[in-house]
Amino acid sequence: AFKDYCCIGFFKGALLKDTYNLLQKHGESSQSVRTLKFTDTNQIMSILEYIKAYIVEAIELERNGAKVTFKKNLEPVPEELENIFIELPVFKTAFYALTPGKQRAYIIYFSQPKQSETRISRIEKYKEKIMNGESLNDKYKC
Repeated sequence: AFKDYCCIGFFKGALLKDTYNLLQKHGESSQSVRTLKFTDTNQIMSILEYIKAYIVEAIELERNGAKVTFKKNLEPVPEELENIFIELPVFKTAFYALTPGKQRAYIIYFSQPKQSETRISRIEKYKEKIMNGESLNDKYKC
C-alpha cells in the first residue's frame, strides 16, 4: 500500500530489455526488481501498449526459466563486527548460520552509524537475536 503512487513490479525486471526506458529500480540496493510507477490513471493509459509488452516479455523470461544472477556480499562487514567475530567464534558461527538476507540486513543496520561506539552498541543489542537465529525485525517467536 503506497500512499503516493501505485506500481507494477517485475521480480526479474533486471532481465527485461527495458525497450521503452520506463523501468525503475525498486530501491537503491535492489538487484533484480524493476517497477513501473504511476500517480494517475492517465499515465497508465498513455503507455498501456508498453506495459503489455513488458508483461509479455516477463512471461517469456519465466517460461524460459531465466534466472537473475545476484552479486554476493554487496556490503562489507563492519570492522566492529569482525572484531566481535574474533572474540566470540560462536557468535560468528551463529551469524553465518543466518540466511543471506538476514545477514545482509544486519550488516546494513550495523554499518549505518558514523561513530564506532554506536555500531558496537547496535551489535551488542542484537547479539541475542543473532544467537537465536532471528532476523533484525523478528518480534514474535512462533
